[in-house]
Amino acid sequence: RRFPHRHQMKRIKGMFNMLTLAVVVLVTCIISLISFVKNTSGSVASRTKINVDALWDAAPSDGWRPSSSPRSHWPPASVESNGYLRVRCNGGLNQQRSAICNAVLAARIMNATLVLPELDANSFWHDESDFRGIYDVEHFIESLKYDVRVVESLPEVRKDGKSRKLKAFQIRPPRDAPVSWYTTEALKKMKEHGAVYLTPFSHRLAEELDDPEYQRLRCRVNYHALRFKPNIVELSNSIVNRLREQGRFIAIHLRFEMDMLAFAGCFDIFTPEEQTVLKKYRKENFAPKNLVYDERRAIGKCPLTPEEVGLILRAVGFDNSTRIYLAAGEIFGGERFMRPFRAMFPRLETHATLDSTGELEKNGRGLTGSAVDYMVCLHSDVFVPTYDGPSNFANNVLGHRLYSGFRTNVRPDRKGLAPVFAAREKGRRSGGDFEESVRRVMAKTNFGGPHRRVPPESFYTNSWPECFCR
Repeated sequence: RRFPHRHQMKRIKGMFNMLTLAVVVLVTCIISLISFVKNTSGSVASRTKINVDALWDAAPSDGWRPSSSPRSHWPPASVESNGYLRVRCNGGLNQQRSAICNAVLAARIMNATLVLPELDANSFWHDESDFRGIYDVEHFIESLKYDVRVVESLPEVRKDGKSRKLKAFQIRPPRDAPVSWYTTEALKKMKEHGAVYLTPFSHRLAEELDDPEYQRLRCRVNYHALRFKPNIVELSNSIVNRLREQGRFIAIHLRFEMDMLAFAGCFDIFTPEEQTVLKKYRKENFAPKNLVYDERRAIGKCPLTPEEVGLILRAVGFDNSTRIYLAAGEIFGGERFMRPFRAMFPRLETHATLDSTGELEKNGRGLTGSAVDYMVCLHSDVFVPTYDGPSNFANNVLGHRLYSGFRTNVRPDRKGLAPVFAAREKGRRSGGDFEESVRRVMAKTNFGGPHRRVPPESFYTNSWPECFCR
């Protein structure tokens, strides 16, 4: 009679143990679930946020305002000149503007009379435009009358009873030459011959100078004296006004063009036929160099594709209703690369679609078209440079927007974004979801406020604090 009782007790005990185990498992699951929910909530709460509405306004100035007026003793241009200075400004619009600034400064340093700078537009743009065809010459000369003497051409000299134009002695200046080169070698030749001709003249004067008044003179030239001709200003304003009729807009300088891609050596994303074209262009125009795509991309040396630009803007918070002005030459690879961008941002315009005068249809790829793009980018609510390296169009636009009141710029960190895009292409996650990873990188960038210049950032990109006061 005892045996059945003992057996029953064993069964009860076994059931109790199983129930206890089930309770323990249930409690563990509940604790894990609560922990997961807390962690998920915390992760969502700590997600990177960029206030896209604030980006439509200028960045906080922190009390700074632009000023390139002299702040120490700055005597007027001397009546007695050491001679005449001619320069030939080569390259695109940005290189030419910085070269003109350097030419004015070189004339000041040498106490020389500056001959109106020559623009080498034909070799780069296949365009016949000269300084007078792009800039307001009278305004340029008047604006700088307290800094340097400017004349439109070399004078005639009389010798042996005959009149002839003064011949300038040609010199090739060293790249990034110091001030001392101008006050010694260049000045010596000027005094010997009466005039010197410096060519080529791009990056021929060091950017970082100890004298802040020299830097402020550069700003007076770049942001005050260099004014486009009235017809270019009027055309640019009409395009800006047409864009603003439907609200605010972004201007993007999309540097996805053959010359930049060939220079960067970023070939792997193109078809074999396209790679042949790029490699041929590189061989004909740039020094030989072993360039590996993955290595170039990892250090941020590859221009962003149109699709990557669109993904960045979408991650930052701009939606498909955003109006966009595209400043660019011919996109290499054409519609195949533009299609994904258009799908994200269909409200896309260029100066060709907005020019009602037809002027840009005739000269849209020359300096006039570049000047109009420059002005529209300058006055846009938000500016996005996709490749803002030295000697690039965006380089000067960024500096001009900073000087014009800290206007917002969205500057993609190509190096920081490289692993994010690489992970996306390989179907892997990169520290969370893709858009969050992009926002984390972009949140660390400067959106246009005052910030101290740190090499390799160019003076023409950021003239703070020399050309600002508080």
